[in-house]
Amino acid sequence: MSDLKNNLPVLYSYFRSSCAWRVRLALTFKKVDYEQRYIDLIKNEHKSEEYLKIQPFGLVPAFIDNKSGQTLIESVSILEYLDETYSDFPLLPEDPLERAKVRALVQAIAMDIQPVTNLRILRYVGDDRKDEWARHFLAEGFTALEAMLQKTAKKFAYGDSLTMADIVLVPQIFNGVRFGLDLNAYPIASRLYQELNEIPEFKATHPTKQADCPEELR
Repeated sequence: MSDLKNNLPVLYSYFRSSCAWRVRLALTFKKVDYEQRYIDLIKNEHKSEEYLKIQPFGLVPAFIDNKSGQTLIESVSILEYLDETYSDFPLLPEDPLERAKVRALVQAIAMDIQPVTNLRILRYVGDDRKDEWARHFLAEGFTALEAMLQKTAKKFAYGDSLTMADIVLVPQIFNGVRFGLDLNAYPIASRLYQELNEIPEFKATHPTKQADCPEELR
């Protein structure tokens, strides 16, 4: 399952995974050709013995680096690695303080907002309460994030250049909308979401454009 074909890096992905979308975006902006292998979370393919050898937590994404042959997990770590090994289209500013501020936005989303609405959490919460649960924690998280964006956002989430913060923001808002998050309460995040989604790389990597997206959701 982990073999490389045509010497391309491999991304294990699920069309609606916000974490996998982050990596698709980074690879696309950096113009890195890659092979995508699809893991159907609804069918529990992520729990297969074969996949657990690749990603012990049974989550997506997993990334097989064609340069080293090594497998990387955790989307933000993958983003950092890609930014350090592919110089085109840097995702972090050069200044250390600015890099720290971008990373703070990234971690606010990746560590504080996204995990509580992960599929495995929602399955444990149960169908009767999962939407309410997700909306509650998404609203709580986006209220804090909006306050951060008031201090950092200009054209993009941090200043006037697209950064890693934008790459993690859009997939998270997409999932928020799925659960009925009212974007009117977050005008800066809402504006960024609308404008970023018009950029070709965001359109090309959108969940509805993925080969594993069911026809009825396209």
